[in-house]
Amino acid sequence: MKKHNFYAGPSILTPYTIQKTADAVLNFADMDLSILEISHRSKQFQAVMDEAQALTKELLQLPDDYHVLFLGGGASMQFCMVPFNLLNKKAAYINTGTWATNAIKEAKIFGEVDVLASSEDTKFNYIPKNFEIPADADYFHFTSNNTIYGTEIRHDFDSPVPVVCDMSSDIFSRVFDPTKYGVIYAGAQKNLAPAGVTIVIVKESLLGHVNREIPTMLDYRTHIKKGSMFNTPPVLPIYSALMTLRYYKEQGGVKEMERRDLEKAAILYDEIDRNKLFRGTVAEEDRSIMNVCFVMNPDYAELEKDFMEFATEQGIVGIKGHRSVGGFRASLYNALPKESVEVLVKAMKDFEAKH
Repeated sequence: MKKHNFYAGPSILTPYTIQKTADAVLNFADMDLSILEISHRSKQFQAVMDEAQALTKELLQLPDDYHVLFLGGGASMQFCMVPFNLLNKKAAYINTGTWATNAIKEAKIFGEVDVLASSEDTKFNYIPKNFEIPADADYFHFTSNNTIYGTEIRHDFDSPVPVVCDMSSDIFSRVFDPTKYGVIYAGAQKNLAPAGVTIVIVKESLLGHVNREIPTMLDYRTHIKKGSMFNTPPVLPIYSALMTLRYYKEQGGVKEMERRDLEKAAILYDEIDRNKLFRGTVAEEDRSIMNVCFVMNPDYAELEKDFMEFATEQGIVGIKGHRSVGGFRASLYNALPKESVEVLVKAMKDFEAKH
């Protein structure tokens, strides 16, 4: 049976990426060696790193003074690397979910943190909007997509200070103006590659201004100088990332990915709003196109387990909501085909007809 993969992360990858990565595991660059066993200092892997960085800059239209890094440690490592490198006295954050909460906690180790707004009061089911970014902050940080709660910020802020964004679960899913940002970071396991590498985009002029000594491995300048090769990088995920980047370019770039993602999300949200058994969990204007969260309507709450079993029988996997929220979550990342969304919608309609 064909599987329809809605897991939130690690998540679905394109067949192109999976096949090309599998081929490289057996024979990388016609070396008669596996990519799992070659030196990251080899000219063949250096070519992979160079192309991955160049393609990222091309697809996101990054100016020349922005550097693309491929680092270990996950996006959670960036919760401390960002303030280590940028926070002198005060940073501004908005709290829109679990990962923003964790980022705020880490930043407080390094200096004052001004939490400008939070939606914690209603379990993060909306994006706060009435706040002002202080001009005396060292930077302003936000999480663009909240994987657990299903909210998303799909616009660029006009900020008087450098903007830092955690784009872990929606990078390459919308066109944005990179000049509005100072640092962008994203764990790869949603829209780019298997878990194990984090992409970090840094504007170099922001670095070197803090009044502290930074450990070598946590200093962005180390990785810029060494081309993400200061220590052994996560070779396999970087290769997979390159395959995904090639695929995006072949398909028409980020603009085309965004068009497809908007279409998929509209199909599913339309059914959630129409179907008597289900309801969405977040404010309509803040709905994520990456992670669609929904629950059974109260009158049908006892059917949640039955629907999960029914969906599983249709080959649908990964729609169980996060343990802290419950209900259902369908992750519609770039690699997910529209067909899978249509299968889920049909299952929802058929289940409604039965009940």
